[in-house]
Amino acid sequence: MKTLYVRVVLTFLAVILVSLVSSLLLALALFQHDLNDAGKNEMSAAGNRVIGVYEQTSPPDLDAFMTDMAGLVSYTIRLYDGNGEMKAYGKLAGKKLAEIKPEAVDAVLNGGTYRSGGSDNEIFVGIPFLAEGHRYALFLEGSSENEGTIIRLFLTILFLMLAIGSLCILVAGRYLVKPLRAMTEVTKRLAKGDFEAQSKINRKDELGTLSRSINEMAREIKQMESMRQDFVSNVSHEIQSPLASISGFAKALSDRSLEMTEEDREQSLAIIVSESDRLSRLSDNLLKLVSLESDHHPFETETYHLDEQIRRIVVACEPQWSAKGIFVELDLLPGISVPITADPDQFNQVWMNLLGNAVKFTPPGGRIRIAIGQPSPRTVEVAISDTGIGIPAEDVPRIFERFYKADKSRNRNHGGNGLGLAIVHKIVSLHTGEIKVESTIGKGTIFTVVLPVVPPSEATGS
Repeated sequence: MKTLYVRVVLTFLAVILVSLVSSLLLALALFQHDLNDAGKNEMSAAGNRVIGVYEQTSPPDLDAFMTDMAGLVSYTIRLYDGNGEMKAYGKLAGKKLAEIKPEAVDAVLNGGTYRSGGSDNEIFVGIPFLAEGHRYALFLEGSSENEGTIIRLFLTILFLMLAIGSLCILVAGRYLVKPLRAMTEVTKRLAKGDFEAQSKINRKDELGTLSRSINEMAREIKQMESMRQDFVSNVSHEIQSPLASISGFAKALSDRSLEMTEEDREQSLAIIVSESDRLSRLSDNLLKLVSLESDHHPFETETYHLDEQIRRIVVACEPQWSAKGIFVELDLLPGISVPITADPDQFNQVWMNLLGNAVKFTPPGGRIRIAIGQPSPRTVEVAISDTGIGIPAEDVPRIFERFYKADKSRNRNHGGNGLGLAIVHKIVSLHTGEIKVESTIGKGTIFTVVLPVVPPSEATGS
């Protein structure tokens, strides 16, 4: 019972055996009465024929006549005289016969007929018979040999059906289990890390659906494994680069054999501090991203004014954009406050990242525009556009991936780690919003965030 094949075969065999036996017993129970009536009718007809032949031939020897008739009709014939004496003729003559009740014999001797009922041990009929001037009771009884033959026939049919059905089930069970064994082998290969394993079962039934699901799972696992390897590689690279700088300059500062000016020493210390800050930002962003992607991240919504939040972010970032002489334009809805239900802490991070990127990649003297619109009563739209360097068209679809950096040669000078936009995208998705990007090299980039005024979960709860 350890394999599905054995279970399938034994289950089918048990079902067939139970169903056949139950069907046989039920059929006998349903048709037993009809069979008994049919047998009694045949015996009555045979008895009437025996009496008819006797009346036509008037044989001189009654015993010889009854013996011949018993052989012709294949029934055991009993003949009772008026004194209750019985003679039997046929195959069972001389053997122990089932008892016929005296009241049944008296009824037939008095001119009536008798058909056995439920209280009788055997099936028989009784017919009044007048011979040689004497009244007799003629009883015909079915032969148990005929019943045994019928039972053996039923049992033989039952056995043949069971044997043939078992053979068919053995073949069909192997056919049914074969694809499951193949899929089991595929899953074992997947468990061992062979993500190229594919199930080649092409069917339209449930097994085919399972096979396609396994293949889809294998592709997703392969993709996740690739993402995991890329993630580890990117994290290692992002950590290794500042660590190498910190280690190199720290060793240079500690090496007393090197003659360094005070200016060189201060520059080395500034690089160490800068690279340390870079490591700190990387660890903070990694923690934020992992927290956002976990099921246990705190998601605390409240209703606040989006326009006021963006104003505060612009003021907080003033040292960065004013240092580069960048002009920041706020295009808010005139005279209208924009309430929104969301997590304000998370959206502080969104606007800080988007505005920080705009400042970072906009050359001195450029322009940044932040516009708030409401395309429908249920949504609000925030567009942050700049006149920066732009993003190549082939990089736009991937800018929200973790550690992805568009135009890495230029990005290296800006100290980014490729996690800011991934965090932005995750926060917007958690609020069932959408973020879109339009960019032209040398002309600038527009990030458009579309948010529901009230998240679906909050709207349902209210």
